[in-house]
Order: sequence, then structure tokens, then C-alpha cells
Amino acid sequence: MIYSSITDLCYLISTVFFIIGLKRLSSPKTATKGNALAATGMILGILTALFGALGGEPVNNYGVIAVALALGITIGLIAAKKVEMTAMPELVSLFNGFGGAGTLALAVVELVGYLSGVEASFGVLLTVLSALFIGAVSFTGSLVAFGKLKGIWNEKLKLPFSAYINVLLLLIVMIALIYYSINPSAISLGFVLGLIFLSLFYGFSFVSPIGGGDMPVVIAFLNSLTGIGAALAGIVYTNNVMLFGGILVGASGIILTVLMCNAMNRSLAQVLVGNFGGTSSSSSDDGDKVVKEVTMSDLAVQLKYAKRVLVVPGYGLAVAQAQHVCRELEVLLEDEGVEVKYAIHPVAGRMPGHMNVLLAESDVPYEKLLDLDDANKSLEGADVVLVIGANDVVNPAAKTDSGSPIYGMPILEVENAHQVVVFKRSMNPGYAGVQNELFFKDKTKMLFGDAKQSLSGLVKELAEV
Repeated sequence: MIYSSITDLCYLISTVFFIIGLKRLSSPKTATKGNALAATGMILGILTALFGALGGEPVNNYGVIAVALALGITIGLIAAKKVEMTAMPELVSLFNGFGGAGTLALAVVELVGYLSGVEASFGVLLTVLSALFIGAVSFTGSLVAFGKLKGIWNEKLKLPFSAYINVLLLLIVMIALIYYSINPSAISLGFVLGLIFLSLFYGFSFVSPIGGGDMPVVIAFLNSLTGIGAALAGIVYTNNVMLFGGILVGASGIILTVLMCNAMNRSLAQVLVGNFGGTSSSSSDDGDKVVKEVTMSDLAVQLKYAKRVLVVPGYGLAVAQAQHVCRELEVLLEDEGVEVKYAIHPVAGRMPGHMNVLLAESDVPYEKLLDLDDANKSLEGADVVLVIGANDVVNPAAKTDSGSPIYGMPILEVENAHQVVVFKRSMNPGYAGVQNELFFKDKTKMLFGDAKQSLSGLVKELAEV
């Protein structure tokens, strides 16, 4: 009795730590402490789960658990130190995949017990089978997302009529889950293996057609699936901290997914069947069109005498690690009396919040970051817009070309500013694989080169003007 009360109290404290930590993650000023608080809650939850068992059945597998923990901690520490900020989306996808694999393994262990004669109610069976399905989907779906983000996935590897196949797969799995939950005696090894195969296959078939600017949405959705899977496992094992932790991750992931869907002008149903986005070849052809280039010194003069400047950061800025020198430029311009703000697209970079975290690293005040709607209001009439390493999120084709894979995606309307300067390495298309008509407009000038080197040169020129 006393062990049970202490265990419940520790789980309650862990959950409170999670909630407060999550709340503090909403602001850069409190995010570090919030992260530490949530980590403390997780450590307390793990220790409680380990030593709480001492008050119940005899435990004889602490050696295996210790080895698994040591391996996990080692891999986690190495990954945290080695992985670059630009590779965080890939790392998050892998974490989602590992979470899904863990849920899948737990569900399989439970089902093996039922196959050997252990009885279970309808609710328990439905929970276990749902955990198996969600865990398997998030496992293969996350691996496909990782391959796409890493650039090692063959984009041609996808099914024809995938939307119809996905709907059919969903219906088959849903019917099977309900039928076998009502009729536990019908569960067999063949059914379990078949369900695992279909679930793994669905993870592949619903993520493989997705690409371009839609990848952040699917990453958020897979993250929510991982949380839901953990919550279901918490129900099965009556582990409250796993249940509440999973609910927090699942709910926040779903909320983020819905917000991202709204930002991308997509529906949640389109996400579920993987029927959106794509990585088709460019629908635009630059043909004989030419672009205008700007010199570093001319741009420095232009910025010095501007009143309002907006910066649109993108993945190119992240790759070049140019956020710190971008902050230097901002400070220098503000010393000249220029107002500088940042326009952040909801899917800038390759995962939600990527640009916010990147700019926070270089101490850019949070108040300077404008979301899509506020940014578009500020872009109208801005003297100069600096598009640094961003492409698809400023592509007018999203509004004008119905054949484009990014058609319908809200964009930052930088063409409404007086002058647009695009920092870019080359004229190669962006992540969605389509050329950008913005680059050929009269008010647009290009500054080719590495973003960090270009910004450093600009800072130097501006100091000498």
C-alpha cells in the first residue's frame, strides 16, 4: 500500500513537471529552464517505474534494463552533441520512429500473452491493437520522412493511386481492430503478423507521396502519433506518467498539425490519406528569362537609407549557420535608425519552429519575429526585403499555378515590398523542386553565394558606407 502511494505521488510530480516544462517552452526566455524541468520529470518517472516495482512482484531483469538504459543514454548524448541544427528535422523523425517501434514492441509482447491464453476485455484488446497499429505506422512513416529529409529516399518509390489505397487500408484495419476486439478467440498468430505488415505498409504508403513544403506537417503528425501510441501503452500498463506524457505529446502534436494544416491551406483528412503535396518536377521553366544581380556595395547603400527592412530566413540560412552574422547586420542597421524585423513562414526550414529556434540562438528578440499574417501586412510597403536561403515560401506559384505542387500554400508576399533581394547559392529550384518566378521580377535582385559569406561581406560594406 505504501509503495503504491509513493509511486502515485512520484508519477503526479513527474506529470506536473511535464506540464510546467511544456508551458515554459512557449517562450525563448524560459525555454531552457522548461526543458530542464521536463527532463527532470522524465528522470523521476523512469526511476519510479524501475523502483516502484520493488513493492510488487519480484523483479529479475534489472540487468537488461541497465544495459538498455546505458545504450540509450550513450546514443542520445552522442546524437545531441554531433547533430547540427540543420539536421534536427531528421533527428526528430528518427526519434518519432524509435517511439513508434517501442510502442509496437510493447503491443506485440502483450498480444503474445493473449495468444498463450491470457484473457483480456474488449477495451484492453482494442487498446493494444490500436497501439500496435499506431506504433507500426509511426515507425515506417518516420523512417520514410527521415529518408526524404536526408535526401536518400528515391522519390519515385511510391504507389500509384496512393490516396485510394490508403483509404482502403484504413478501412480494413479499422474493421479488423473492432472485429478481433469483440472476438478475442479469433486472434491468431497469422492475424497478428498480418496486422503488423498492413500497419507498416500503411506508414510507407501514406508518407511516400508527400514532399516539398508539406514535410513539416507530416513530421508534426507523426510526432502526435508517437504520443498517442505512448498514451495507449500507458493505459495497457496502467502507468500514469506514460499515459499523461503521451497525452501531452499527442495533443500538442495534433494541435500543431491542425495549425500547420491551416497555414498550408490543407485539411487533416488530406494528411491522413497522404493525398497532398508531392515532389513533382518543376511546373515553371525559366527559359530565356534573366535575373538581375546586385553588388554588395550597392545593397549596403540601399539598406543604409532604408526605413523598414524585413528579413525572410530559410533553410539556406540554417545550412550556412548565418544566423549570428544576420543578427550583426540587424544591430548595425538599427544603429542607423532602420527598423528590422523577421518574417517567419509556418513551414520555414524543415520542421515547425525551426527558424524561431535558429534566430533565438543568436539572441534575436522574440518580438521581432512576425508570423505569416502580420508579416504580410508589414511586407506591404517595406523598403527592402532580404530573402535569405528561402525559396518555396515566397514563390508566387503557390497562388497562381494550379499545377504546382505547392499550389494553395499561403506564402510570404514579398513582391509587395519596394525592393526584394534574394540571397542564394545558385538558380537551382528549392525543396519542392519548382522554379521561382519571383527571381525574374523587375523589383527582384539576386546576391549569389553562401549566405554567411554574403552577410559578412554586407556587414563589412555597411560599416564603411
